[in-house]
Amino acid sequence: MDESEDVPKDFIKFKSAKLSVDEVSELVVSPYCGAVSLFIGTTRNNFEGKKVIHLEYEAYTSMAETEIKKICRDIRQKWPSVKHIAVHHRLGVVPITEASVIIAVSSPHRAESLEAVMYCINTLKASVPIWKKEIYEDEYSWKENKECFWANSEK
Repeated sequence: MDESEDVPKDFIKFKSAKLSVDEVSELVVSPYCGAVSLFIGTTRNNFEGKKVIHLEYEAYTSMAETEIKKICRDIRQKWPSVKHIAVHHRLGVVPITEASVIIAVSSPHRAESLEAVMYCINTLKASVPIWKKEIYEDEYSWKENKECFWANSEK
């Protein structure tokens, strides 16, 4: 395979079904890359001493997709050797231990893919219109990301 046949691609998906680590990581594999780095954000069973039953996510999907495309462009500017990027985010109910978000990045060497994955999740949490509702045993709470610039701009 000629490297020109393996053009860089971005894979962005929002879905209500369970996310697959294998599916996401396979999207970014390239014969020209020696590194695939992953971030998997999962639902934990507790928050500040409260028992979490599950999470629920909502998104303004068209705007969220646009923002994630911007993040992908930024990654390619900062780390030009990055080959493929995949960002899959779950919407709706996410049970304990299941993935809410999976990010995968491939690059020839590990440093670029690791740095790009960290940048991607941090920027996603700060700028993408996705809302999380934590459901506890006897109450619920909508959570804003502390990193989120648009949620903190009015404070």
